[in-house]
Amino acid sequence: MTSGERVEFVHRSWPADPAQLVRIRRELAGWLRPLQLSTEEIERIVLAVDEAAANAVCHAYGPGESGIVDLTLWTEETPESGGTTLCIEVVDHGSWRPPADEPVSGGRGIALIRAMTDATLIHYDDRGSRVLLRHGVRGDRGIRGIRGDRGDREAGEPAPG
Repeated sequence: MTSGERVEFVHRSWPADPAQLVRIRRELAGWLRPLQLSTEEIERIVLAVDEAAANAVCHAYGPGESGIVDLTLWTEETPESGGTTLCIEVVDHGSWRPPADEPVSGGRGIALIRAMTDATLIHYDDRGSRVLLRHGVRGDRGIRGIRGDRGDREAGEPAPG
């Protein structure tokens, strides 16, 4: 990859295992660094994605079921705002379990995700759940040199490192 080359799409899959959440956070933070976002923006985005990924890991698959959490990051040029919109999608292939009206513990993940991003869309069907997060990248802070896996690893294959 040459200096200044724009990469607008990164995809990676992890096993739906709580031990993978730290790897997801670390890799995502690395993907976000070339965006020249503020430290606070990166922290908010990583927190929102961590919540979505944790929901997939903890709720999408039943006891004894193995699964995958897919993370896709891309950008969209937004001429009307003079910048770029960062889009991140967290996908599982399990079953949707609606949040409890009165959670015994936790249960605030979706509200937290919505508070940390400019826009959040949640879709679920018989193929699993998709959480789309959008965050505006203001001004002339384009993507330069995001490195990541483009999905050429087999599903379920452990992530490097």
